[in-house]
Amino acid sequence: MTSNLHSALSQQVANLEGLGLLLEKELHLISSRDPETLINLLEEKSELLELIQATDQQVEGFYRQTSADAVSADEQGLMDKAKSLLDDCKYRTQINQKAVEQGQLRLTHLRNLMLEVRAKESLTYDKKGKPNAGRLGSGVSA
Repeated sequence: MTSNLHSALSQQVANLEGLGLLLEKELHLISSRDPETLINLLEEKSELLELIQATDQQVEGFYRQTSADAVSADEQGLMDKAKSLLDDCKYRTQINQKAVEQGQLRLTHLRNLMLEVRAKESLTYDKKGKPNAGRLGSGVSA
């Protein structure tokens, strides 16, 4: 039983290390604004998350079959490493979330600036009632 637990824990550690690398790539793609590659990475990340969930259920099953005293120091070390990697992945996910939020805020700000510029350009009209971009009509005196 413990060899099954050990192999499942080893697999989970490898999965979590892979997730950490994917999250690092995701942050790079978010900042470089490469949507196609980011979508492909998100599909890969989704598959890996499903694998992590399945492996987690295996680990839980093997752990329940093993008494707490029968867990070796090596297996306990793998569990601790997996927990540490999981915490790191959670942290990286939060960073990526903040990066996405900042990107959305920048896009919203840019859109608002463009709308303001468009609105300013259409504020002035000529004698025929058509928008006149940026210069006052000749008949206006202040």
